[in-house]
Amino acid sequence: MTTLSSSDIRARFLAFFKARAHAILPSASLVPENDPSVLFNTAGMQPLVPYLMGQKHPLGTRLASSQKCVRTGDIEEVGNHKNLTFFEMLGNWSLGDYFKEDAIKWSYEFLTSKEEGLGLDPARLYVTVFEGDEDAPRDLEAVEIWKNYIPENRIYFLPKKNNWWSPGDNGPCGPDTEMFYDVTPNGLGDMTHDEYVAADDDGRVVEIWNDVFMEYEKKDGLVIGKLAQKNVDTGSGLERITMIVQGKSNVYDSDLFAPVMNIIKDTAGDLYDEKSARIIADHVKASAMLIADGVRPSNKDQGYVLRRLIRRAAIRAKKLGFFEKMEPHAEEYEYSYNVFSDLLSKFFELYEDTDYLGKVSGSQVSSEKHLLVLDEFKKEVEKFSKTLELGLKEFEKNTDPFVLATTYGFPIELTEELAAEKGVAIDRAGFDAKMKAHQDLSRSGSAEKFKGGLANTNETTVKLHTAHHLLLAALQEVLGKEVKQKGSNITEERLRIDFNFDRKVTPEELAKVESLVNGWIAEKLPVMRREMPREEAEALGAEMEFGAKYPDIVSVYTVQKPDDAYVSKEFCGGPHVTNTGDIGVFKIQKEEASSAGIRRIKAVLS
Repeated sequence: MTTLSSSDIRARFLAFFKARAHAILPSASLVPENDPSVLFNTAGMQPLVPYLMGQKHPLGTRLASSQKCVRTGDIEEVGNHKNLTFFEMLGNWSLGDYFKEDAIKWSYEFLTSKEEGLGLDPARLYVTVFEGDEDAPRDLEAVEIWKNYIPENRIYFLPKKNNWWSPGDNGPCGPDTEMFYDVTPNGLGDMTHDEYVAADDDGRVVEIWNDVFMEYEKKDGLVIGKLAQKNVDTGSGLERITMIVQGKSNVYDSDLFAPVMNIIKDTAGDLYDEKSARIIADHVKASAMLIADGVRPSNKDQGYVLRRLIRRAAIRAKKLGFFEKMEPHAEEYEYSYNVFSDLLSKFFELYEDTDYLGKVSGSQVSSEKHLLVLDEFKKEVEKFSKTLELGLKEFEKNTDPFVLATTYGFPIELTEELAAEKGVAIDRAGFDAKMKAHQDLSRSGSAEKFKGGLANTNETTVKLHTAHHLLLAALQEVLGKEVKQKGSNITEERLRIDFNFDRKVTPEELAKVESLVNGWIAEKLPVMRREMPREEAEALGAEMEFGAKYPDIVSVYTVQKPDDAYVSKEFCGGPHVTNTGDIGVFKIQKEEASSAGIRRIKAVLS
């Protein structure tokens, strides 16, 4: 077994595909820019959906990246040997270029090559392929290709639930072929179909790579036909592959977590609990990554997920005794935060060869991103430590887990633990039913108000999108160039922009902003799109969204006056009207606070 580090694996993967004519993309933000279906990027392909659907990518038809991802659907599984909230997905894509033969060949070569890849043992590889159904035939083509590399008796047909991938109810989809690796000490050898399924179920083989052959389109949950182009979307979880390469039995023993786990173990001493330590490590890392990408703790949407992660980490820290060392009053949270600060600092070091958390110099924080992460995490820990004290007092009077969860932020696990100490039984089924009704109500509200950028690309939405650019330019002219966009949401009914500003915008200032936008509309100025190197766009002074990552070649939309003066210059993927005169009459409806230091404006067209 090789001794490659996680950084080596990431670098080798990107170099392998760069040598095969793939353009290397930076990781996109964890928060999707224009995807209404999810709160976070949960797979490497999500930022590329428009290009998988046929739009031309400025960097060509072969792409690769290591994409930051967050998934919370199986958060209760965090703490086992492989499930994580934050992870990196190594991926390569063909946009109408190569298909099954090259995708399978390169997957196998990277996994097994000692010179360019990971040097894994081919005798421990097993492969699954799609067995076929009414939507697509049995993938015999993939089997024939795989027979060039591994014995046919280690290739297994499995149904759609195992070997079909789609991002949800809508979008590109297709059959896949997955690679699994034998992690047992002595090796499993050849297995029948049923023996293989049993080995997968009990973790004796672990999935390490997935090649998706995207040639179908899904709409409203149904496969409706084939895409205009055949695509390949592959993925390999960095944390899981690192575990395998380094010969570890779980992801927390790999170099991506082990230094942090050691800090927790040393701090907890005799109170050390492995599952609690794993949850703390996972949640602290995920929280740091989310804060670095612009998410702030709140009671809705992405902010709610972040708050839940930090509080779950704090609950587990209490179990390990971190809170027991605090004074009961003014400094009640200090010791716990110092421990969290140590964990965060260690993660900064572990990711210093990426730009995810910024750079560190020795023990000194040397980037604004670091300071931001430390400060936001500390504020939330402080806030919850006070809530925790109130919740504990309430618990003595009321053991209703629903009240404790929704009012005091107590996870059900903590309530059950406290109740067990008092010999009180908790009605878990009743709690689950109440929480499901509560979450269903929250989700229905979220579906109405959260669309993540553009809700669609119809005519009115496109006009509002262009007006959004003019609005940002007007805000900067009236309030100052330091104003930057912090979020947006555009539907066919209205536009919404979040921007940094530390006070309420006055009615006079709003009137000036509205007048400027309508003046630029009345001038009927051209809206131009240009592709250019990122460095050139930055030198041009084009606006960039906070937290977003951009490739080497970018699209820039400009609104320019006849005297060559720019009204607006922004990095943007479109779409827009071609002339401001097509927009209509712009009207600001509301200005309000969004969160601390962030204001929000909603506007419409008539």
